[in-house]
Amino acid sequence: MSDADLRVLVVDDEALARSRLRTLLGDCHNPGTAVIAEAAQAVAAMALLSHSSFDLVLLDIHMPGIDGMALARQLRALPDPPALVFVTAHTEHALQAFELEAIDYLTKPVRLERLQQTLQKVKRTMTASRALSADLAKNSLLIQDRGRTERVPVAEVLYIKAELKYLTVRTALKTHLLEAALNDLEARHGDAFLRIHRNALVARHAMRALERLHSSEPGDDGEGWVLRLHGVEERLAVSRRQLAAVRSVLSV
Repeated sequence: MSDADLRVLVVDDEALARSRLRTLLGDCHNPGTAVIAEAAQAVAAMALLSHSSFDLVLLDIHMPGIDGMALARQLRALPDPPALVFVTAHTEHALQAFELEAIDYLTKPVRLERLQQTLQKVKRTMTASRALSADLAKNSLLIQDRGRTERVPVAEVLYIKAELKYLTVRTALKTHLLEAALNDLEARHGDAFLRIHRNALVARHAMRALERLHSSEPGDDGEGWVLRLHGVEERLAVSRRQLAAVRSVLSV
């Protein structure tokens, strides 16, 4: 992450305190760190956060109306909350601040060196968080179900099948519905899944046996193929063009 990535919101009811923080941030050895906005109270801060993206909020605690602790709890509820650092003249709230997952707790008057250390800590935390998010995105599927979001590890998925406008994502214990494109999932997770039909991907590790089905329809002398998987009773159709690929995986 470059220095220019750090976008800061300063929330403090005292104009002089906001001005001092802006000056200190400008003096830090982080030339790209920018105060994008200021707010004098919590309601204004939440209004800014509702339509703008910030990496870091520098937050005072004692403010009129909604105080900094209450605002911090609202920040934690955001889908993608910014990093939080309290900046206050009071030391007695430190434990509560870290319970709210604050990265640091600065006491006024803030020293330049101390602020620089905090910014470095924020940037390290953000870098680690982005790496973790990328790893989770690579190794799991994000399922939205009735207002609830769940990550399903790719390693637990047995098959993914396109049905009408949704995909059925099947694990040994549960069936999920996912609104996505099968081709996109194949491109992203092709090392874990094999296309066995135009409408189905199966987990390579779950493939058990390939079986031939003879058609019983009058006048139809064709043959069909199905794949059995470990962990489920369903048998999935295999298209003729994918037979060789399925046999190749099963023979390994």
